[in-house]
Amino acid sequence: FRWMRDWGFNFVRIPMAYPYYLDIDRSTNITPEDVYKISEEHVDRIDHVVSLAHKHGLHVSLNLHRAPGYCVNAGFNEPYNLWKDQAALDAFCFHWNMWAKRYKNVSKKKISFDLLNEPSLREDMNDQHSKRSAVPGELYRKLAIAASEAIRKENPKHLIIADGNNVGNTVIPEITDLDIAQSCRGYNPGIISHYKAPWANKDPDSLPEPKWPGQVGDRYLSRELLEEYYKPWIELTKSGVGVHCGECGCWNKTPHDVFLAWFTDVLDILGENKIGFALWEFVGSFGILDSGRTDVAYEDWHGHKLDRKLLDLLRKA
Repeated sequence: FRWMRDWGFNFVRIPMAYPYYLDIDRSTNITPEDVYKISEEHVDRIDHVVSLAHKHGLHVSLNLHRAPGYCVNAGFNEPYNLWKDQAALDAFCFHWNMWAKRYKNVSKKKISFDLLNEPSLREDMNDQHSKRSAVPGELYRKLAIAASEAIRKENPKHLIIADGNNVGNTVIPEITDLDIAQSCRGYNPGIISHYKAPWANKDPDSLPEPKWPGQVGDRYLSRELLEEYYKPWIELTKSGVGVHCGECGCWNKTPHDVFLAWFTDVLDILGENKIGFALWEFVGSFGILDSGRTDVAYEDWHGHKLDRKLLDLLRKA
């Protein structure tokens, strides 16, 4: 957090998988009863992270990356479906009420609540490659109203963010009247951001080589594509709804020069429209530090490998 602050950043998004802070038997599937078994020890650990971030002047956005009844990632078992079952929605609101109560006296300048990471409907929740579709607008609105009421019951001024529909890609017109900001993504097109990522491609080795700008497969990729993609989000900001890019970045198999050329355009468009952003991630395969890229001249940074070119780009944005 000190490095983030010293490099000029002021925002950190903390994605949480709710089973992490439950007091449960992790060798068995979660039950509806387990979802309410909060581990104060683990909640305190998250609270410590929040306190450290605040100590260093960072705004904290708490996000349920895995929530009762839903996660964008497959390979887990939930006792119900957040979009279909009232019991799941009740548990979802229980968790957000708990976090809102814990930070009821914290200014919205210091903390926000990002309801659910990358909502979608999936045909098979256990198959990471199964077909996904957008959540019907009335279902998303139902969830947003219930969760926001659970949060603002503790503090009516709490700042709430809803990730865009269809895995964070599309504006949610059904909630624009609810005083809830919306969060877009910086992963378009996926052939650039998730090149050869096994969780995003059924046959990673068959993909055409990414270029920016340039012809990739049957599409010509350029800044114009991005401008069209972000147009609805830009219009949303003009209507008075807050917009933030809650995740952006590129996996480490995309050639570094292609990544930087594409990301320059992404950040330029976001910046021109006063849309803030959060990089996924700080340390790791998408990160500033220890990304594992094979085509980067890393700089040693206190025992970590620093991608100085990426850092410089982010600091200019």
